[in-house]
Amino acid sequence: MQLFWLLVLAIPIACVARTVVFEEVFREPREYCERQVESAASIARRKFFYLFTCEYCFSHYVTLFFMFLTGFKLLLPDWRGYVIAFFGLVFVANAYMNLYARLRVDITSEKKAIEHKEKAIESVEKDIEAKDRHIRKLDAEMTEATTRS
Repeated sequence: MQLFWLLVLAIPIACVARTVVFEEVFREPREYCERQVESAASIARRKFFYLFTCEYCFSHYVTLFFMFLTGFKLLLPDWRGYVIAFFGLVFVANAYMNLYARLRVDITSEKKAIEHKEKAIESVEKDIEAKDRHIRKLDAEMTEATTRS
């Protein structure tokens, strides 16, 4: 049952971390954080804002939130169960995020390959049409020449 909870609880952690750090809906706050990372005077301020620009780092805080929300412990019923659960959830959530990122790369490369093939097909079709027009033109000229003779 704990393994089931580990695998399921890591899904919303990965989803929230990925969404905040990469998706368009949080672009403005993320850009503000990125500017703070580059220009903040104190190292503490730079590191604080960095947490919102790194999906791995941010997943730790999302994990803490979900552990507080659910009280999830792993393997042991005391405080050690929280520690183990924390690192287990971070690991699984990041594995999910890496898998998702790989899937997106594969999908993007598939789309690019399809676009390339479609352009190649269009080029071949244009060549065929041009040759077909040329053949029809030659046929018309030959027909015209034979009717004259």
